[in-house]
Amino acid sequence: MGRPKGAENKDKPFRDALRIEVASAEKGQKSVAHKGSLRHVARQLLIRAGEETIACREVADRLDGKVAQAIVGDNEHAPVRFIIEGAPD
Repeated sequence: MGRPKGAENKDKPFRDALRIEVASAEKGQKSVAHKGSLRHVARQLLIRAGEETIACREVADRLDGKVAQAIVGDNEHAPVRFIIEGAPD
């Protein structure tokens, strides 16, 4: 069973691991993380981010959050509108 519907996910261990490894890398320090740990995975992702655009995007998404994407129509359809019953217009 997961967290209750609507509950905030306050724990972000991978983001925290990335932040620790980014700070460590900026100081020129080697990672002390054990192989297989989140911090080790984070450091490996940072290493690859310098080489691969996809890895760089993953790092940014974890640190800053993904950019919200609009839900729009196309040339044949109007934009999508959500109407919540009972809510003011």
